[in-house]
Amino acid sequence: MLASADAGMIPVLDPRLGDIEDDALSTKRRSLFSLAGSLLAEVSLPKLVLAWILLVGLPCLTLGIAPLLISAWLSAISSKASAVLTGILPVFFVAALAGVGWFGGRKLFRMAESSFWTLNALAVQPGYVLFREGLRHLVGRVRPFSANTAHGPKIYAATAAGAGLAIGVAALFVIGLAWPSSRWVGSLMDFASPYEVMRIALANSAILISAYLAGASLLWGVADASMAQPRDLTVFAEDTRGGRHFRIAHLSDIHMVGERYGFRIESGRSGPRGNDRFRQTLAELRRLHNEDPLDVILITGDLTDAGRSAEWAEFFDALAPYPELAERMIALPGNHDVNVVDRANPARLDLPLSPKKRLRQIRNVAALARLQGSRVRIVNRNGMTLGTTLNEALEPRLADIAAFADLGSIRLSQKLGDLWDGIFPMVMTPATDNGMGVVILNSNAEAHFSFTNALGLVSVEQTHAMEAAIAAYPNAGWLVALHHHVVEYPQPAKALSERIGTALVNGSWFVRRLQRFAKRVVVMHGHRHVDWIGECGGLHILSAPSPVMEATNDMGTYFYIHTMRVSQAGVGLLKPHRVTMAGTPVTSPTDGIDPGLESL
Repeated sequence: MLASADAGMIPVLDPRLGDIEDDALSTKRRSLFSLAGSLLAEVSLPKLVLAWILLVGLPCLTLGIAPLLISAWLSAISSKASAVLTGILPVFFVAALAGVGWFGGRKLFRMAESSFWTLNALAVQPGYVLFREGLRHLVGRVRPFSANTAHGPKIYAATAAGAGLAIGVAALFVIGLAWPSSRWVGSLMDFASPYEVMRIALANSAILISAYLAGASLLWGVADASMAQPRDLTVFAEDTRGGRHFRIAHLSDIHMVGERYGFRIESGRSGPRGNDRFRQTLAELRRLHNEDPLDVILITGDLTDAGRSAEWAEFFDALAPYPELAERMIALPGNHDVNVVDRANPARLDLPLSPKKRLRQIRNVAALARLQGSRVRIVNRNGMTLGTTLNEALEPRLADIAAFADLGSIRLSQKLGDLWDGIFPMVMTPATDNGMGVVILNSNAEAHFSFTNALGLVSVEQTHAMEAAIAAYPNAGWLVALHHHVVEYPQPAKALSERIGTALVNGSWFVRRLQRFAKRVVVMHGHRHVDWIGECGGLHILSAPSPVMEATNDMGTYFYIHTMRVSQAGVGLLKPHRVTMAGTPVTSPTDGIDPGLESL
């Protein structure tokens, strides 16, 4: 061991306290403008160009050139129509379509749905949300409002409709600019001039996308304006003996790091150091469980800070001394678990065929299987019935999973491509017909870029499977658990940046689907680290604060224990128990550090 030459010398730098490099991606220490500047300075231009071509350029050219190709093809075959209609070609064509539908229909549907909502997430939602929240911010300066005031819901609805109209008008303006350069009918001779065809194709693409943007934003605004507006929940069920009671500890966004003195991506030195705060949370849960047993400990995503193996190892090491908690714990993936490409560099890109994205998914699958694999079941897609447990579903794929984790090959990545989508939703069925079940959803839209990793989406396929699971137990209560928030929080904000959220891209649709189960369902989520307990159209929605984030080691944090009563009338939510954990007072820079290290 090395000792200081001068025992009284103050160290110039203590590496355990971190430095500016730990704040590289911290939104608490750096502005979004500053982070965007770093992104532009660090981005790999060859990767960016290739990703743009594959994800944007080629689809846009294909969309724009389609009208020319279709019209040229129709012109070329018009003289041979009788042969097409009477020969063997129609039979072959129908057989080919049937084959595609039979062997690849579900996969193609998933790809089409993902691409459709990704387009909305990149082209429609950001602009629409910016206009809507900007309008609400301006109105709030003139006439303060909230979800619980008499005029609040009307303002929420009017600003939603106004934002949709504004985006629609802007898109129509783009159509007017691009229209003179467009052409919708062509011939094979047109393709003799590739540059001219590309120019026309880009103009066509701009018009088609803008037309979709105009229609989608208007529909988005109408959908948001016409639905019930979210409100703070102020009335809770009475604590009576009627019905069965269930105690749910709701945690979220614990962001485990893989280093003893590591800092979180979003917080940097404005957040906790290492994983001691999560260990403190587990110790508090044990105390509460010993006083009054918990039924479920739910972690709604972002268990890790970047989905790394070391972070998952730290999570299970912290949980190991608490087997009584582990057997009650249910978790689901968050955007940090699967969509953070690089923990230190937001400019890093994953190309569409990169196996690294699949590797993060496989790590998550393995962790969820270890935590809850024998307690949750997978929905059989063919008949929408509850099938085997997660562990049983994974058993035939274990060899491929192990090989892929070892080799990371593109071939094995493609072979395991259906695994991630196929295991969600997971369902923990009620112990009795009138008990409490849990539906675990994956709400992460696939991202190839760290800076856009927070987008959320619940697929149509998952939603149908969720509805089938709930319908199978008509007398039970259900927790519907996901990572992303389903509505924007109706909370006042001082700055416009506080209003821009990352709710589900298809949140309005998803809420409408759930409202028919409103009496029997409670939605629980995390993602924004914001404490909100509310309702939307009778549907209870619980957002969990993080018991770890948003605080340095010397500051207190908290989480909630919710008690729910299941009866013939449905699920009643009792007033929650807020559990506060005190921070560790700091009297010197080395507080909380192993004393044995001080002689270094």
